[in-house]
Amino acid sequence: MKSKTGNATFTFFRPLKRQTPIQLAKNWSLRWIYSMYTRLFSPADSDERKYHISVCQIFKDEAPYLKEWIEYHLLIGIDHFYFYDNNSTDGYEKVIQPYIDRGIITLVKWPKKHSQVEAYEDCIRRFRKESDWIGFIDVDEFIVPVATKTFPEFLDKFSRKPAVLIYWRFFGSGGMIQRDLNRLVIEDFTVASEKLYSKGKCFYNTHYEYLWDSKLNKSMFHCLWTRIHGIPVPPVDCFGRFFLKDCPATRKPIPVQLNHYAVKSFMEHREKNKKGDVYYDKPTHGDSVFFGRDARCSVPDYQIYKYLAQLKVNMGQYPH
Repeated sequence: MKSKTGNATFTFFRPLKRQTPIQLAKNWSLRWIYSMYTRLFSPADSDERKYHISVCQIFKDEAPYLKEWIEYHLLIGIDHFYFYDNNSTDGYEKVIQPYIDRGIITLVKWPKKHSQVEAYEDCIRRFRKESDWIGFIDVDEFIVPVATKTFPEFLDKFSRKPAVLIYWRFFGSGGMIQRDLNRLVIEDFTVASEKLYSKGKCFYNTHYEYLWDSKLNKSMFHCLWTRIHGIPVPPVDCFGRFFLKDCPATRKPIPVQLNHYAVKSFMEHREKNKKGDVYYDKPTHGDSVFFGRDARCSVPDYQIYKYLAQLKVNMGQYPH
C-alpha cells in the first residue's frame, strides 16, 4: 500500500471564507502595490550585522526541550538565539550555560507575565542592529527546510522583503500518553495534519523599520508589519506572496514549513497547561484542546528526519 505523506502539496488546515469578486480584486491589487513598492525602494539601512539569522523566544520551564531545539536550529543554519526567561524554576541554566559561554545565546530575564509581544519588541529595540534577520518562534516549533538543505538558503531569497511568514504544520501525539523526556521530540512525533495551518510565525528583516505602536502588530509573531518610507507593509509568505488577512491556497511544493509540536504526549500537554502561558492570562491547553488538535493529525511526515542522525551525533547520542 502506498504511504500518503503530509507534505505533497500546499493546502490549508482551516477553510477560508469565500471572497466576493470585489474583495479578491482589492486583495490582489494591494499585493501588487506592495510588491512593486518593495522593489522600488531600498531597505532603511544597509549596515553590516554581527549575525545573519537569529531567533528570539520567550520560555518558561522548558529545560527538558531546550538542548534539542538549540542543536537542531544550529544544524539548519541559525547563528544566534535571544532567550527571554519568563520566571523559570526548572534549572534551565545548566542546559544553556555552555551556549552562553560560546556566545551562541544571549539571555534576558523577563519577569513580566503574559507579555510575549512586549518581549519580542524589546528584542527588536535592543538587538536589531546585531542580526540581519530575527525570527520569533517557540520551543515547540521547528523550522524545516523542504526545498533547500539549510534555512539560510531559503531565507536569502527574501533579502528585499521586510518580513517572511512560515506556515505551521501541526503534529499530534501519535497515541502517546506518556513518554521518556530524554528522547527527541522530532523523533517521537511523526503524525501530522494533512494540511498546513493558515497561520505561522514570522522572520523580521532588521534592515527595514518595524511598525511601532500599531494594532497591526498586536500579534506580530503571526503577521509582522514594517514600514518603508512611511508606508506600512505586511510580511510575505514562503512563496513570496504578500500576506494580508486571507491567504490564497496553491498546489506549489512547500519550500519550508514550521513543525508545531503543539500537543506532544497527553501527559506533557497536561503539564504544559499547568505552567500557564506567556501570552494568554488563562489556561489554554486543556484536554479538549489536546483531543481536538490530535484528531486532525493523521498522516506521516518525515521531512525533518533528514537531520535526525546528524542531530544525534551533535548531541552526543551515540556510542563513543
